[in-house]
Amino acid sequence: MKSLLIQVDDELADRLERVAPARSRRRSQFVREAILKALWAAEEQKTAEAYARVPDGPDVYFDPTAWESAAPHDK
Repeated sequence: MKSLLIQVDDELADRLERVAPARSRRRSQFVREAILKALWAAEEQKTAEAYARVPDGPDVYFDPTAWESAAPHDK
């Protein structure tokens, strides 16, 4: 696992201290989860922008068989 060193302003540091005190092991987990949430939101935003640029046409439909795994091939 990599370590990151970040700087935050005093207000943000105080807020973080109230939610995940430095003396607890919760702070690192809290920060990791916040980063994951922010990354997920950024990816979702890019997906939404892509669909806005090229929306699905009226002929698009959901085919559940496309998500089913194929039967293994006999050897």
